[in-house]
Amino acid sequence: MATKEIILCEPVHGVGAEADIVRVKAGFANNYLVPQGKALEANKHNKAQIETLKQARAEREAAELKQIKATASKIAKLGTLKFELEAGEGDKAFGSITTIDIAKRLEESGLTVDRHSIQLDKAIKTSGEQTLEVKLNADVVATLKIEVVFITK
Repeated sequence: MATKEIILCEPVHGVGAEADIVRVKAGFANNYLVPQGKALEANKHNKAQIETLKQARAEREAAELKQIKATASKIAKLGTLKFELEAGEGDKAFGSITTIDIAKRLEESGLTVDRHSIQLDKAIKTSGEQTLEVKLNADVVATLKIEVVFITK
């Protein structure tokens, strides 16, 4: 299988990040990455441009980290999110609170958080307060408090 060395101009999922020099299959490079402007051939001229790409990557990552830290700060300032669940006899819950519900409530509060970043082992079916972690990236984890109250009809 023929491979080709390329320089990535932007992050490509499963391949690498901006300014990385990687080896990929020649067809993938020639038919997709290079024509789409996602990569450059790794020749002498293009390797000289790596510093520019690395600087752009560092600036982008710094801006993303600043945004993530701001989101973590806003989550910490939110206080406790309250949820209501219908319950029957013996406090048996009808339904549950899932990461989707928590993400929607955060969005109502003005914060957009991917539901997959909310660390919840299983759906919540009990009343009371719980503390959850929201893993915004590898380095930034925010703490979120939620309270579940049962209501009877």
